[in-house]
Amino acid sequence: MHEETNATLAVQQLTIRLGAEEYGIDILAVREIRGWTPVTRIPQAPSYVLGVLNLRGAIVPVLDLRLRFGLPREEYTATTVTVVVTVAGRLFGVVVDAVSDVLDVEADQIRPVPDMGTTVDTEYLKGLTALGERMVLLLDVDKLLQPQDAQMLEAALPAAVDVKAVA
Repeated sequence: MHEETNATLAVQQLTIRLGAEEYGIDILAVREIRGWTPVTRIPQAPSYVLGVLNLRGAIVPVLDLRLRFGLPREEYTATTVTVVVTVAGRLFGVVVDAVSDVLDVEADQIRPVPDMGTTVDTEYLKGLTALGERMVLLLDVDKLLQPQDAQMLEAALPAAVDVKAVA
């Protein structure tokens, strides 16, 4: 029987930027990267839920990751993109300042999130990794949309539209 050690397991991360911080999203969760386009606002949605986007017939909730993390809102620029991710078979988009690159991160390079006050609530993080002088915070996309927010989005959209937000 062949056994692999954790040191040989690499995880690819799409790195994104929010201000000066760099974050990683598991590349297996990423479906596409789109330039910023306006979305349709959903009444009574949390402030970080910008609205929904029609993605080739699928209605996709879109979150502003800056607002989700309690950072100040910034003007959307030419580098602002929406990263469409899928979690548990559901699509949603996250608006970020920019996409950097794709990194191969070895499992033994991932460190636990320190228990201290940071800009980002640590519940959204799987870990962090240091790459030279860079520190990359690894996101847990499963936790970006709270279950109550997913229920609210589903209730706010017309019943005729089949929208399933990440719960």
